[in-house]
Amino acid sequence: MLPVSLADVEAAAERIAGVAVRTPLLRLPLDADIYIKPESLQRTGSFKFRGAYNALASVPRERIAAGVVADSSGNHAQGVAAAAALLGVSATIVMPENAAPVKVERTAAWGAEIVRCGNSTDERQAVAAQICAERGLEYVPPFDDVRIIAGQGTVGLELVADLPAVETVVVCVGGGGLISGVATAVKALRPDVRVVGVEPEWAADAQESLREGRIVKWDAGDVSRTVCDGVRTQALGELTFATISELVDEIVTVSDQEVLEAMRYAMLEAKLMVEPTGALTLAAILSGAIAPKGPTALIASGGNVDPTLLASVLAARPG
Repeated sequence: MLPVSLADVEAAAERIAGVAVRTPLLRLPLDADIYIKPESLQRTGSFKFRGAYNALASVPRERIAAGVVADSSGNHAQGVAAAAALLGVSATIVMPENAAPVKVERTAAWGAEIVRCGNSTDERQAVAAQICAERGLEYVPPFDDVRIIAGQGTVGLELVADLPAVETVVVCVGGGGLISGVATAVKALRPDVRVVGVEPEWAADAQESLREGRIVKWDAGDVSRTVCDGVRTQALGELTFATISELVDEIVTVSDQEVLEAMRYAMLEAKLMVEPTGALTLAAILSGAIAPKGPTALIASGGNVDPTLLASVLAARPG
């Protein structure tokens, strides 16, 4: 039995309605029948707000009265900070030293206390656990949590409603919360739809895990090489691995250069600003890693890109 059901995702959709943005589905200027759902337009600039708000709003208020704590390299951090601020509770966010400055600044702008630590997932989780124990705070996991997965699954609900004829859905993969939620919703509504994940070559632990039939953990130093800072997670969680193993048809990889080229295409041709992680799905299409089959929907996970990187991508010569 899967950890999250369609009913859980539908309940999350009701919970976040009127707070989260119902992002549009836009046709891309390509020959094939391809659409993109820009979660860069979501509150805090990322899909992560959906899961964070659902997680906090679905627990008794007294449980979060003392505040919440999360560990994140950036987008989950902003999502939790924003959700906590909207619900009137304090947030403490543990962020690695290699977190993008723009994400740290925007997390702090929501009033969150920032605690810095090393770059490994283990260290981030250890620091967050210590803060939880010392202060009695509610922990909000970045991906391996039924409330988070259900919240992210609302992306899939909206996608199927807007494109009932969809045949392929393409989603980036980090810790697996987004693709798990989306696959749960999409496959429940349209079992015949093909769900494909995308990772950078330098952080392809999920692809290896799916191939090996077990959770494979990559070293922090290895995953930190990719420009896609939103998917530098070292391993899938137990819940997300179980869901991906059951519902995801395939996981492909793309190079960092292909990601940067997709970012440039998104900005100049589709008029959308996406961060590197948000460009993974488009990179998979443009590079040929995925051959579109029928109406295809790409999820652009976020748009919180560092201004310096943005400038360099725009200035680069194509190819």
